[in-house]
Amino acid sequence: MSAEWLGVAAVAWALAAVWAVLRHAGAARGFVAFGCAAGVVGAVAGVLDGGVAYAASGMTWAGQPVGWAFTPDALWLLGLGLVPAGLAAALGTPAHEGRCGWLFGLALTLLGALGVFALQDAAGLLVAWELMSLGGAVMLLAERLGHPAGAANLFMLSLLEVGAVALLLALLLLGRRTGGTSFMGFAAGAAGLHGPAVLGIGVLLLIGFGAKLGVLPFYEWLPQAYGVGSGASGAVLSGVVLNAAYFGLARGLLEWLPAGPGPWRQALAILVVAAGVLSAVLAILYAFQQDDWRTLLAFSSAENACIAVTMLGASLLFREDGQAALAGLAWLVALMHLGGHALAKGAMFLAADGVFCSRHSYHVEQAGLLRRSGWPLGLGALFAAMSLAALPPQAGFVSEWFAFQTLFQTLHLGTLAGRLTLALAGAGLALTAALALATFVKLFGLGLLGDGVVRQDPPLPRLHGAAVLAMGLLVLALAVGMLAWMRVLGPQSLLLFGVDAAAASHSGWLLVPLRADFAFISPALLVIVMPLLALLPLALLGFSARRHAVRRAPLWWGGMAEDPARSSTTALSFSNAMRTFYGFIYRPDLRRHREHDGHQPYFVRRLVFNYRIAPLFGPLLFRPATAAVWWLAGKCRALQSGDLSLYLALIGLLLVAVLALSLL
Repeated sequence: MSAEWLGVAAVAWALAAVWAVLRHAGAARGFVAFGCAAGVVGAVAGVLDGGVAYAASGMTWAGQPVGWAFTPDALWLLGLGLVPAGLAAALGTPAHEGRCGWLFGLALTLLGALGVFALQDAAGLLVAWELMSLGGAVMLLAERLGHPAGAANLFMLSLLEVGAVALLLALLLLGRRTGGTSFMGFAAGAAGLHGPAVLGIGVLLLIGFGAKLGVLPFYEWLPQAYGVGSGASGAVLSGVVLNAAYFGLARGLLEWLPAGPGPWRQALAILVVAAGVLSAVLAILYAFQQDDWRTLLAFSSAENACIAVTMLGASLLFREDGQAALAGLAWLVALMHLGGHALAKGAMFLAADGVFCSRHSYHVEQAGLLRRSGWPLGLGALFAAMSLAALPPQAGFVSEWFAFQTLFQTLHLGTLAGRLTLALAGAGLALTAALALATFVKLFGLGLLGDGVVRQDPPLPRLHGAAVLAMGLLVLALAVGMLAWMRVLGPQSLLLFGVDAAAASHSGWLLVPLRADFAFISPALLVIVMPLLALLPLALLGFSARRHAVRRAPLWWGGMAEDPARSSTTALSFSNAMRTFYGFIYRPDLRRHREHDGHQPYFVRRLVFNYRIAPLFGPLLFRPATAAVWWLAGKCRALQSGDLSLYLALIGLLLVAVLALSLL
């Protein structure tokens, strides 16, 4: 039944695309939401059955049969990613125009992601990969919720095409060994690859799939692209698309490339770990400085994706060292982390859309939104923010606790390079966790809880509050039931590593890193114990309030008129200390300009303040590349002279080159 439900989802999304082209937004939105619900049902049924077996579609591509299958890890990532996507489709984009275009792009994105998860041949994967990129660009262009929408989309597509070219080269090199495009032959064909070839193909796969995951330097397109779209688009891109890209990278590095000891394979694993850690640290550093809901959450998505990439690199290191159980544990932790991230980030993006519906802005500032919008929004956003900040007992805390416990096993590695790599990775993830905590304290505290600026904005829509509450409760349910949910990944772990890492990661009500004598936690018991422990300070507070009445007094404004807006904490001032400390990374640019009243230098009529953080790779990599392309285009402009003789000469040279290649 699981395959049928997934087929229904694909048909529903195709119909949604047709209705969107016909400009029937209501029907298109209904089909997209129904397809997401069917996809979730199919994913749940399939993962409980141990996956969906390979099936031939009856079609051929370039002479090769086209088949599809769903492994348990694919169904896990797909199902959890479709939950926020379905809610985003049901609520729709808050943009007033382009809703049919947005729904068309959403349908294309979901169809492309389904192909990435299911298709078992290289040609089909490339088509689905490009369809997913095209759908995302259509979604963002249709909304135009940011001024430079076209430039942001071109920048995104250019970087994604770099990744697509790298992915194409990797698949061509793998297909050359087997003489076909089916993934089932990749592993056998790659068994005879030499170490440098394994490293080269692995780097190409990291670039190809990492372009969508936000691995450096590609993470710089995420805030620009997310910043011109809505939270609904962000929920889809950070859930379904991000999960699909990680699944492709994990499948390529763990299944297509051969396993076994060797310095080149270890070098690849170290490179993956280093890229993941550095990307996560840089992404969360830049996230902390943002004052827009979408760009902050975009950088956070890159950070969480790169944490999963780090754990994938750790899995490679352990596997090459013969530590199959630890390799399976690291692989399992990455899946747990991305599952919880999809739910929590979807809740925060939907909350961002609610903020926009209330204030017509995604700016993070104190506006008393939570006080006016009710407890459902506050509770759901609190659970999601706690998970993204790795606070107990949420899903993000469980997965990051497992991540640290896995990296602590570095002493089991036999090489000094591997031990140092994981030790430094643990330090980097510790810095990332601390910065993530500060980032989401800022977002929740200023963006929702802050009450410094008195405005007459309406409360957030109730539907958005209900959706955020539902997603927040799902995050908590994922954490509480993790010892039950992760068991469905056991068959895939047994197939990849020969060890059921899921079964070895729990002992009764306890979650353990393979053995209970090293460390343990119990999210289910934390949910019971933490409210009971909270009764003690609440009782003390109540007792103190009875004996000592609360005294209220007006604030002193220094002899000036009361102005809550001037005294409230802004997103810029909140992050100023960190910006100063890490100034060598941020390289902030502050500009002030005073306009005086006439010729009186003592009377300031207007003060203009501009603030900007310099991107890290833009001036050093992307701008020189752009300048080189423009220079090359200028040199090639002579080819467009309009001279017929020149065109005929070029065609003749091309025919001679084709003839020479055919003879060789």
